[in-house]
Amino acid sequence: MPVQAHAEEFRSPGTGENAAVGVLLSHGFTGSPISMRPFGEHLAAQGYGVAIPRLPGHGTSWQEMNTTGWPDWYAVLDNELARLRKEHDQVFLVGLSMGGCLVLRLAEQHGADISGLVLINPSVRTDDKRLVLLPVLARLLPSFPGISNDIKKPGANEYAYDRMPLRALHSLSQLWKVTREDLAKVTQPVLLFRSTVDHVVEPSSGRTVLSSISSRDVTETLLEDSYHVATLDNDAPRIFADSAAFIERLSGSVSGSDDA
Repeated sequence: MPVQAHAEEFRSPGTGENAAVGVLLSHGFTGSPISMRPFGEHLAAQGYGVAIPRLPGHGTSWQEMNTTGWPDWYAVLDNELARLRKEHDQVFLVGLSMGGCLVLRLAEQHGADISGLVLINPSVRTDDKRLVLLPVLARLLPSFPGISNDIKKPGANEYAYDRMPLRALHSLSQLWKVTREDLAKVTQPVLLFRSTVDHVVEPSSGRTVLSSISSRDVTETLLEDSYHVATLDNDAPRIFADSAAFIERLSGSVSGSDDA
């Protein structure tokens, strides 16, 4: 199935002194690399190696997404991580929403291979009691109306699906469960951004992450001027700058771009 133009992957090999550091960024459920592209471009401009892959079933159609599940999405990131580990001395992970859950799972599985995590409104659970029926609904109905483009900034667009593929959503709920069970295995430094108004992911997700991980170097930053897709919202410059400073501090890299 053709990939939509906005869903193109983004990669940069890195330049200068910061090329020793690679950053893997993951978009969220029903989204595509466009939600992370400005973030990735900001890091690439500073010389870091960057990869923003497109997860299977995303950026095409919700019907195709219903044929995929969390092991497919995870496998793409796992393979990308292996490549970055070969090409860079250190690798950091960045995830938005479901992407946050996926990179937490990578951190649980790969330990010291990962130098730090940046999480933006990560989803690891839901308080929506209706989803108790999801295993049944997923067999009866292909989709529900979607929740997308939760962005406060006028004119911004993440181009997510307008339908919620239920079989894929059921698989996401299974990812939440396995990830929550192993959160104590996360020991890497964590920088977590949480929007104070988020119409997609409840605050309980962020609280669950922070109360369950074993990391000692943990920072939570509240975003007062953004909704769920904060990487495309009013607080994006702060997210980019703080994340770059986080990576610089932990990796010993240099600030600014090669052109600075």
